[in-house]
Amino acid sequence: MTATTSAQRPLTLLGLGDMGTALARTWLAAGHPLTVWNRTAAKAEALAAEGAAVASSAAEAVAANGLVVVCLLDDASVGAALDGVDLAGKDVVNLTTGRPSEGRARAAWAAGRGARFVDAGIMATPVMIGNPGAYVLYSGSRALIDAHRSTLEVPAAVRYVGEDPGHAALYDVALLSAMYGMFGGISHAFALIEGEDIAPKELAPLLSEWLGAMGFFVGNAAERLASRDFTTGVVSNLAMQVAATGTLLRTAEEQGVSTELILPYVELMRRRLAAGGGAHAGEDTAGAITLLKR
Repeated sequence: MTATTSAQRPLTLLGLGDMGTALARTWLAAGHPLTVWNRTAAKAEALAAEGAAVASSAAEAVAANGLVVVCLLDDASVGAALDGVDLAGKDVVNLTTGRPSEGRARAAWAAGRGARFVDAGIMATPVMIGNPGAYVLYSGSRALIDAHRSTLEVPAAVRYVGEDPGHAALYDVALLSAMYGMFGGISHAFALIEGEDIAPKELAPLLSEWLGAMGFFVGNAAERLASRDFTTGVVSNLAMQVAATGTLLRTAEEQGVSTELILPYVELMRRRLAAGGGAHAGEDTAGAITLLKR
């Protein structure tokens, strides 16, 4: 009999929503023996036809394998599925979207039941799973990641961000928050041209190019926050940028566009400029970040 290779290690998956189903299919396609469970059993039928073993309960699914991957709706769903289930000796990978505090609490919960645990943040949509560019942030037990890296890398690249089980969720929310902030600016930009003789498709390539060019701010802000030097090498200073925001706001008013998406950031820059009687005028905008921490 041929020994099972690392690429064929069995695992259990709890949760067969769109993301869970995408994950399941990549593991099955790679030859992993897979046991699945979903609260609505009908969602498992298609995967059964593709070779998955379907458990009748979460407890049965957990008992089947040492590696247990959880991809449910929220943290409360994880508790509902696993409270009372024997987790002793199991390696639990929680792919359920949650907050840092939930990741830390769930790690303590798992440890109290004799399990190793990592929390995670999936940086991909279901259609990206199994394709280049998809990755998952993990934090918690490094030993668990080392033991199962080859299996976890089948659907998406593994990016381990530390022993603190709350950090994967924190990275996840930080990245998503930046994404929604960008979406807000893009939405405002398209709203400005509504009703004008400018097709959205004409603005789109310029918008993409401009946002790409402004990507330097990420590294610049990180360096300034680490050094607390907000003035060296500044090209566009805060005083100039605040002055320019008047044009942005007045143009929006003239175009009949709400400023609700950009006004909070404008006001943050104004606050930074006003602090200390304008002492921050020569900075760039990175210093405004320090005002957000309560």
